Amino acid sequence: MSALDSVCVVLVEPQDPVNIAAVVRAMKNMGVRQLRLVNPVEYDPSRVERVAHDTRDIVSEVHHFASLDEAIADCVFAAGFTARRRKAKWRLVSPRDVAAPMLAAAADGPVAIFFGREDHGLSNESLDRAHAVVTIPTSDHPSLNLAQAVLIALYELHLAANASRTLAPPRKDAPPASAEQLQRYFTDATKALAAVDFFRTRNEELVLRSLRSLTYRAAPDAREIDLMRSIAIEVVRALGRAGASARGEST
Repeated sequence: MSALDSVCVVLVEPQDPVNIAAVVRAMKNMGVRQLRLVNPVEYDPSRVERVAHDTRDIVSEVHHFASLDEAIADCVFAAGFTARRRKAKWRLVSPRDVAAPMLAAAADGPVAIFFGREDHGLSNESLDRAHAVVTIPTSDHPSLNLAQAVLIALYELHLAANASRTLAPPRKDAPPASAEQLQRYFTDATKALAAVDFFRTRNEELVLRSLRSLTYRAAPDAREIDLMRSIAIEVVRALGRAGASARGEST
């Protein structure tokens, strides 16, 4: 069981079915499954699934309520999101600030994040129901799409819950480059630079020292350093072929 299993997303009077679908997709991405809708616009669940692929587990369990009070009645912690500064002197916190206390409260029961209508957000009366009033830091243009706001809130909860999947390593991971491989590369890189007269107007010792320093900082693996060496070798070979061709034409 994850603490995210106790998190509910509550949308108060959502007006656009596409936004509902986008919220469902965000929930699926971040591992939250409970969606509660308060007086939503009429929508087709099958269309929501078409927009938000592979989300039947969420869409089939959506619950509808007549009021926000009913939607959060069983919640032990609820956070309301707003983009506007209000006259009420609520202490505003960020999604990151509220994530840890919300997940801590989730050990005792359901918790909720709730959002208002797309056109004017939550009413003051709705925000009075919030244990925490949350605003998402933005520029001077604070208006976010509903699903964007939900995704940001869920992202912070997801990180706080340490619920991210572990990415598999590359299928053909190469070992680190050995000192011998690195030295062969530096030798052939030096030959290539000399072949194109790179040192004609540059200090060879300083150039090669910088090349070594850059290479060590980049920490290429064995496959990558062999690729770089092959490039250097091919430069010398190509110049040799071009010289031979030019000599043949002159005779």
